Amino acid sequence: MSEKRETLATSLGFLLVSAGCAVGLGNVWRFPFIVGQNGGALFVFLYIFFLLIFGLPMLTAEFAVGRASQSSVITSYDKLIPNPGAYRVISRLQVAANWMLMMFYTTVAGWMLAYPTKLLSGAWDFSNPAPETFFGGFVGSANQQILWTAIVAFIGFGVCALGLKKGVESVTKKMMIALFVLLVGLCIYVLMLPGAEHGVSFYLKPSLDILKERSLAQILFAALGQSFFTLSLGIGSMSIFGSYTSRKYTLVGESAKIIGIDTFVAFLAGLVIFPACFAFNVNPDQGPSLIFMTLPKVFAQMPLGRWIGSAFFTFLALAALTTVIAVFENIVAMTMEARQCTRHKAIMMVAPTLFLLSIPCALGFNVLGHIQPLGAGSCILDLEDFLVSNIALPLGSLAFLIFCVSKRYWGWENFLKEANTGSGLRFTNALRGYITYVLPTILIIVFLASLADKFLPMIQDAMASEPAPTEQVAE
Repeated sequence: MSEKRETLATSLGFLLVSAGCAVGLGNVWRFPFIVGQNGGALFVFLYIFFLLIFGLPMLTAEFAVGRASQSSVITSYDKLIPNPGAYRVISRLQVAANWMLMMFYTTVAGWMLAYPTKLLSGAWDFSNPAPETFFGGFVGSANQQILWTAIVAFIGFGVCALGLKKGVESVTKKMMIALFVLLVGLCIYVLMLPGAEHGVSFYLKPSLDILKERSLAQILFAALGQSFFTLSLGIGSMSIFGSYTSRKYTLVGESAKIIGIDTFVAFLAGLVIFPACFAFNVNPDQGPSLIFMTLPKVFAQMPLGRWIGSAFFTFLALAALTTVIAVFENIVAMTMEARQCTRHKAIMMVAPTLFLLSIPCALGFNVLGHIQPLGAGSCILDLEDFLVSNIALPLGSLAFLIFCVSKRYWGWENFLKEANTGSGLRFTNALRGYITYVLPTILIIVFLASLADKFLPMIQDAMASEPAPTEQVAE
């Protein structure tokens, strides 16, 4: 016997839980170094522009499918139309993408959780050993990786076991409030550092100097890609919370609020990182190592640096855990619907399975480090991240859009009615052409461009390394 379907207690809970799913490593890890690589303010303004014209309608579409069906993606399509056809297969692929996402996200979330724990406990003090040595030794330890992955899984499923209102909603609201308090406090502290104004200028004052190093097309694509990936759209991790909310407010307005929260967190994260880097003459263009290796060197030079660093990594851990809890809830809900079982039985089934599936990623930096699925220097995490970020998210979003606008499936009229039900911001019928034709075209371009960006350099390197053909000497 399945349990009666739960709902979120408040609209604020819906906003913060949904924002908690969106606010994650894309905001506080990827966003700062992508900004640094693309020249600061020019990228930021393009990113916000694309987020509004691109992310808003896609997020609304995913929420609409969830709220109209009152179910997770595994049964949404079947409930909305009598013959979903290919969408039965698509739903299974979207379910698989949620699992794949958590197979590597739990490992990286474990890193975020381990850093403040080791700093506050005195196990590490930023300088002994040096950040590069510490990070290399940490990820190189199979025991450490499995331990912290297990801790993240335990926390995530433990919160889900408490229920939707008492667990997911209540805990995520508290985490998000703590996240905001830490982030604002860090901003105030960092902005008072001597030289911080240079970082603020880099971050917020547009300059065309970056065009000497990168083309405008490269910056445009980077901003478009970040605006798309930051919301984790396309795999149903957002639609589940649409199914938990009321029809009091329009989904367009709620989506806009969530995007605003997501952008605000990313913006403040940059307002911590860039002034701190410039205050201590550190180049912000450091790639993914910016968080784990470069910033610890900055914190080491600060007054109260150990405590500031601990607060910063606690903020990162909270951002990661809110996403873990949200996607875990989606996986649990999908299992409850598919198996017609209670929440606790679903957790008993999925928790050990997901932990076991996460182990290859956790071991990909040590025991399984010799496995390089995407070429030299890659690891298992890179493959899993690529499958989710470059394949599942864009194609899943395309599937949601087609379902919402095509007459063959749910259709524009049904989508528009659901999206506009309630009070708040609304879509007009004038947007039909844009959402029906322009957005899917952009999604296809993003998908193909991301594949080209990943594989063309590998193909070119392979061709360049081939030995030149030798002329056969005639006998």
